[in-house]
Amino acid sequence: MIGTVLVAVYGTLKKGLGNHGLMAQAQFLGCDKLTQICLYDIGPYPGARLEASAGIDVEVYAISQSHLAELDLLEEYDPAAPASSLYTRALLPTRFGLAWVYLYQGQISGKPCLRSGTWQPLS
Repeated sequence: MIGTVLVAVYGTLKKGLGNHGLMAQAQFLGCDKLTQICLYDIGPYPGARLEASAGIDVEVYAISQSHLAELDLLEEYDPAAPASSLYTRALLPTRFGLAWVYLYQGQISGKPCLRSGTWQPLS
């Protein structure tokens, strides 16, 4: 798709989870495992950090630039002030090409770390 970017999601934006409705206009490309990130369980959502892992399950989507801006709002990412945002973005390789991944910049002290598999919200 012309004018699109890829995004790899690992938390509430995945199928069946609370914010997946925001992906309704996205083109699902497939699943992958990223070994460059690990997930911290923040409570109602996870936060990824650039740390080696055995593989975190992600879903990869093609989205428009305007859709990416909507996701930036959800993730509290300000492109004009990335250092002071709750999340920042990094381009990481997936089997579909380079994809934006949101990286958590908040406190992780005492938060459980997931180094493989899929984050699941508490029921």
